Amino acid sequence: MKISFEGKRVLVTGAGQGIGRGIAIELWKAGAKVVAVSRTQSHLDSLHAQYPSIDVVALDVGDYDKTRQVIDDLGHFDALVNNAAIANCQPFLECSPDVFDRMVNINVKSVINISQVVARKMIEKKIAGAIVNVSSQASKKALKNHTIYGATKAALDSVTRTMALELGPYGIRVNAVNPTVIMTEMGKTEWSDPIKANAMLSRIPLDRFGEVSEVSDAVLYLLSDKASMINGVELPIDGGFLAA
Repeated sequence: MKISFEGKRVLVTGAGQGIGRGIAIELWKAGAKVVAVSRTQSHLDSLHAQYPSIDVVALDVGDYDKTRQVIDDLGHFDALVNNAAIANCQPFLECSPDVFDRMVNINVKSVINISQVVARKMIEKKIAGAIVNVSSQASKKALKNHTIYGATKAALDSVTRTMALELGPYGIRVNAVNPTVIMTEMGKTEWSDPIKANAMLSRIPLDRFGEVSEVSDAVLYLLSDKASMINGVELPIDGGFLAA
């Protein structure tokens, strides 16, 4: 099944490294005109050096007003991937208000902010667009030390469903993907401890963690016309974790 994004402009947030970078690159390979957003200039510099035709924008999406202005200035898009997120895992009894505020701001509020700007332009231009929000299996099942992170991703799932409901009449589809542990460079480091890794792997029927390509492939499908009747879903990419 060939998926092409020729002639399409796609915005990807959190695109400097990891899953977001992988998504941006695969969209570029599929012909999209990609605009990659990250708060880390060095990550954007390396991405742009490798793929000079990918436009890069340094932006902290936690800055509500600046983000709104910058995204508005970028013009219209045919598709959006809300990938930017942070994870600061604390035991429940140690959850702090500053971590809560920061994670809600980035993981939920910024998604609403950016999506409003992009969706309004889609509606103005009569673009039958697509939006994918990158959520997590932590939105669906309790994970130790993930109280705030899981709560923000559960909120993101709810936002996804409501966006799908309200934007669907304009021809704009909104879906989410919910990955398990993914073997980004950070993921490889975070899950290098065999005891920690085996405890999670024992809950995944496929007995392995995911690869970045397995997330990007799903995202590209959901953004494409091949998924033209798929709207408001939360797609686990978890090797059966939620089924067990």
